Amino acid sequence: MIGIDLFAGAGGMSLGSISAGIDVRIAVDNDRHATATYAHNHPSVRVISTDIQRFHPKRSEFGKDQTIVFGGPPCKGFSTSNQRTRTKANPNNWLYREFLRIVRTLVPDWVVFENVKGILETEAGVFYESIVESLERYGYTLSQGVLNAMNFGVPQNRSRLFIIGSLHGIGVNLPDSTASKPITVKEAVGDLPELPNGASACPLRYRPTSPSAYARLMRRDLKECCNHIVTRNADYIIERYRYVPQGGNWESIPHRLMLNYTDRSRCHTGLYHRLHPAEPAKVIGNFRKNMLIHSSEHRGLSVREAARLQSFPDWFEFKGSIGFQQEQVGNAVPPLLAQHVFSAILRVAK
Repeated sequence: MIGIDLFAGAGGMSLGSISAGIDVRIAVDNDRHATATYAHNHPSVRVISTDIQRFHPKRSEFGKDQTIVFGGPPCKGFSTSNQRTRTKANPNNWLYREFLRIVRTLVPDWVVFENVKGILETEAGVFYESIVESLERYGYTLSQGVLNAMNFGVPQNRSRLFIIGSLHGIGVNLPDSTASKPITVKEAVGDLPELPNGASACPLRYRPTSPSAYARLMRRDLKECCNHIVTRNADYIIERYRYVPQGGNWESIPHRLMLNYTDRSRCHTGLYHRLHPAEPAKVIGNFRKNMLIHSSEHRGLSVREAARLQSFPDWFEFKGSIGFQQEQVGNAVPPLLAQHVFSAILRVAK
């Protein structure tokens, strides 16, 4: 089955689909740093770095092979943490129409639309309803549901909506939980080396400790890890970190150290949240907005730690400056979660 990845980003969804058995041929995204990462890690895929509105594929390119179009249009406008632009006025909230345009052009055998579950609520569900009604009008039989990544071997509490469409009337049972218990933060990143604030040296050797089963899955036969770099925070930020217990957040920071916040009551729970080593991580998203803290060290998360919490293997290398790398990781679909979704499709595809 040939795959076309739209709004591909760094390639988390592609990585999961390839692991399941999809032959991804084309990936499209307008972020040149993300497409550089994608091309580096998927050299056999044709990566098109352009605005999606300029992408005009032809069905004849794929012959008689079964095709699957998948992707997740930018979700910041649909996120429940984004109350400012969760409206029709945000132009990014309409990019799903480009996804539908390409589906209408290619008429693929299968479609997978992924997004944050907040799209179900944004503008009273108008965007979600438009997507469902359009796909059904194009002749697709839909299967859908919200899946939490931590139920599929990803050490992160991250819920996502998946809409699967079959042109041949085939229903898909979304995968059931495969994890007997969630992978914890310690299991996920406990073997990665300690870092000082602002560390930028790479690659680094793993800690001389026995890695967890999850860490072994991520490491494979590697001896060193790349992208284990962390933002240099100002001294006053580090001072705030020292007051936050494992599992706690900004509420534990003394008021005298938070005077630049005019109204602390408006701070969200992810601000200055220190990960708890015995639990899955909170959602890995915008590094600057969430400001997640390492479970035991007084610093933010490294790019590699965040990638581990997203289930990217250690051989997967992110390109660009640290800020662009952080953005790519935060925007990605967890590869392990995607793999289970695509495996469910391949089990019933004919």
